[in-house]
Amino acid sequence: MPFRFTLITLAVTMLVGLAAAAEPPTTGLPQGIEYRTSVEGIHEYALANGLKVLLFPDPTKETITVNITYLVGSRHENYGETGMAHLLEHLVFKGTPKHPNIPDELTAHGCRPNGSTWTDRTNYFETFAASEENIAWALDLESDRMINSFIAQKDLDSEMSVVRNEFEMGENDPEAILEERIVSTAYLWHNYGKSTIGARADIENVPIERLQAFYRYWYQPDNAVLVVSGDFDAAKTLGLIQNTFGKIPKPARALQTTYTQEPTQDGERSVTLRRAGDTRAIGVAYHTAAGSHPDFAAVEVLAFILGDEPSGRLYKALVETKKSASATSHAYQFAEPSILLAGARLRMDQSADDALATMIDVIEGLRAKPPTADEVDRAKNNLLRNWEQTMNQSERAAIRLSEWSAMGDWRLVFLHRDRLRAVTSEDVSRVTAAYLKPSNRTQGVFVPTKEPDRAVIPATPDVAAAVRGYKGGEGLAAGEDFAGTPENIEANLARFTLPSGLKVVLLPKKTRGSTVSVSMQLHFGDETSLKNQAIPGRAAGEMLMLGTKNRTRQQIDDEIAKLQARIGVSGSAMGASATIEGTRENLEPALRLMSEMLREPSFPGNEFELLKQERLAEIEKYKNEPFQVVSTVLDRHLEPWPREDVRYTHTPDEMVAEIQKATVEDAKRFHAEFYGASAGEIAIVGDFDPAAMKSLLSELFGDWKSAKPYVRLPYAYREHGPLDQVVETPDKENAVFRAGIIMPVRDDDPEYPALVLGNFMTGGGFLNSRLATRLRQKEGFSYGARSNFYAGRWDRIAWFNAFAIHAPQNGEKLEAAFREEIEKILKDGFTGDEIADAKSGYLQQRQVSRSSDRELVGALSTREFQERTLAWDAELEKKIGALTGEEILAAMRKHISLEKMAMVRAGDYARAKEAHSEVLAPEDGSVR
Repeated sequence: MPFRFTLITLAVTMLVGLAAAAEPPTTGLPQGIEYRTSVEGIHEYALANGLKVLLFPDPTKETITVNITYLVGSRHENYGETGMAHLLEHLVFKGTPKHPNIPDELTAHGCRPNGSTWTDRTNYFETFAASEENIAWALDLESDRMINSFIAQKDLDSEMSVVRNEFEMGENDPEAILEERIVSTAYLWHNYGKSTIGARADIENVPIERLQAFYRYWYQPDNAVLVVSGDFDAAKTLGLIQNTFGKIPKPARALQTTYTQEPTQDGERSVTLRRAGDTRAIGVAYHTAAGSHPDFAAVEVLAFILGDEPSGRLYKALVETKKSASATSHAYQFAEPSILLAGARLRMDQSADDALATMIDVIEGLRAKPPTADEVDRAKNNLLRNWEQTMNQSERAAIRLSEWSAMGDWRLVFLHRDRLRAVTSEDVSRVTAAYLKPSNRTQGVFVPTKEPDRAVIPATPDVAAAVRGYKGGEGLAAGEDFAGTPENIEANLARFTLPSGLKVVLLPKKTRGSTVSVSMQLHFGDETSLKNQAIPGRAAGEMLMLGTKNRTRQQIDDEIAKLQARIGVSGSAMGASATIEGTRENLEPALRLMSEMLREPSFPGNEFELLKQERLAEIEKYKNEPFQVVSTVLDRHLEPWPREDVRYTHTPDEMVAEIQKATVEDAKRFHAEFYGASAGEIAIVGDFDPAAMKSLLSELFGDWKSAKPYVRLPYAYREHGPLDQVVETPDKENAVFRAGIIMPVRDDDPEYPALVLGNFMTGGGFLNSRLATRLRQKEGFSYGARSNFYAGRWDRIAWFNAFAIHAPQNGEKLEAAFREEIEKILKDGFTGDEIADAKSGYLQQRQVSRSSDRELVGALSTREFQERTLAWDAELEKKIGALTGEEILAAMRKHISLEKMAMVRAGDYARAKEAHSEVLAPEDGSVR
């Protein structure tokens, strides 16, 4: 079909498909539901039992998100209860009498679910394909587990060790622990000083009766906010909400408010952390106003001015001077008086004392060198861009509303935006003078002072008064009701190839907020020309956003913020990629900027040296981390490429040596020899003019040809031997297990669909796969246990691998349990119910993925590279839907073998063994 005719067809389709979202009703509501207010497309209702309901219709999505937020977090925990809110979050997934296996249900409905706990709230959400059946199920599930969750001793027994493993995972990161220590030192009395994950002793010993009492007290409708967003019928949904949540009686108890207030800090405080590691870290903290306070917008701008890369004052003073490898700053936004933190990572040869002194000078020096108008504008542009991109995606916005509800009222999300827009350099200077005082700093030692200069933190404001009568601004543009089926997507696509060889795929459609997504990938070289090019190719790709012939790194960042877009450009020796998330209004300048970064990088020498320091510090930090260790061992075993091959897996020490000898000239040369659009794809999905886009892409990339030809690198299957290796990583409380096997399979082989679904049941889904059920749900060995399967388009080679974190003392048990589960699968296969639920869940997940423009645009680009259309997806889904248990078992038995599988564990097993031996009773019967 000629391109012009395709455009006419698309235009007609869009006009017919435009859907005006029916405004949720304000009258004629189901009995027991009261309409409260509306702001910018979000509508609030209240049930008689106290439940607050927010409806956020968005017909541009073929998905629905149900998010329920309980206004309880670690702030509300009492003595001996630290971590209880988070532990309870885990137990609520264990089921109710009506919904006994929640992970199975979530997978069967194709959900993207999760739960999270923070200082002031706990939330649970599911995003799923839009249908009346799915939303009815989700509302029934959430209303049922609000009051009928088991919260049973047997579930606590297994989940306690899972949460403890999650705790141990955090204990592996010294920088994260340093931040915890700083915050706990800054807060002497308030519960914000306690980590949400809790204390190990509380996690291990909390009585089930206290958890049950905590659950019954806080998990009630008068302490919850329900958000429904996406493509749904508002009137029907309100009826469903009344029929599910409305039946729950209003509790007789009255909620108590927390009343502990942190006193004004009266002098510098310090903390020292001593643990194993290969990098240093420093940090400071200052008390600030509550997240709902008018000052907080200026505080957030202040944190950006300090911590942004590369414009931030800390970056310029520490990283650019090579006093540290990185620098950051952020402001926590709590319901009650909050905290601003700054931190930096240092290599071992950099002075912590010097870096810390510089950091303090920069932060507290802001009082003498106040922020400029340009710095404030840059910060506001970036913060407002992030706000807008969140609210443009109704599923993201539904979850983000959890934070604002916990701060007092969801309308603060808009009020805070208005406050950000109004921030001036004078406002930032004012909060700088108010909060960034030595006596308000957590670092250093006590110093007697005759005339203390203390920061007085304002009280948490009256949120109800702040939002009373607030109506907000103009809502975002509505979008098109677009079916995300392979057939409908293909019917609306336009494809063509530019003279350079770049393949183009366009999918124009109306979107909420007039958003548009772009995905581009370029392919470089061949097996011979890419020899010894891994490091130069990576360096060239990482330099693309650090300066062009026309712009500095800072000017690039400023332009991206000005365009209110997200633009990412990166590359390796085998290719480059670029993405854009923006709006119709700014798509052309965003594409021009992306083209400029790809085609005209300037490779500034100072940025190259800073990049080297950052990468070296990163490698040194992670080289002894268990995950890095097992990944290096396993990858080198399964794919032993020669050293000069671009696919070779370097050890951390080899990578350090390569980076140290790399030069900016290597990066320049690689770009000149390999970059171009002779082999590549670009896909664009969203609100744009297809004819204008064809002309623009021709201008930007039509003449950009690669100097060296591209020939796809082959991946040939070869036998590998088994491996069972244990690596000691001292002082790492969280251990990692990985297993892998390579098999001769391609994605058009008959066994491929069966292996896809078999892997989904083995280690995919949501907590209900065989591995997750055994290692997490039943045994409590691992917080995270998964498996993955991938087969390529061109070569008959596929990868199956599994992953689980664990406490070192459980390493042998976990590996044994993994082997047992794989053996059971290969012996007996899967049940009929498992297969039916897996089919439903997997196919709905693919539908949910296609409804996200950010994911769809990448899929379209990939299919173009594979010389396929989405008809391949439709055929694959048809084959998966028709699979039998016998076919799945036969495929698994044919290609997966424990005898051939490679397994690696890394952790501090020696210390775990020593600790275990210490608690054993000696032969003489005495007590140790």
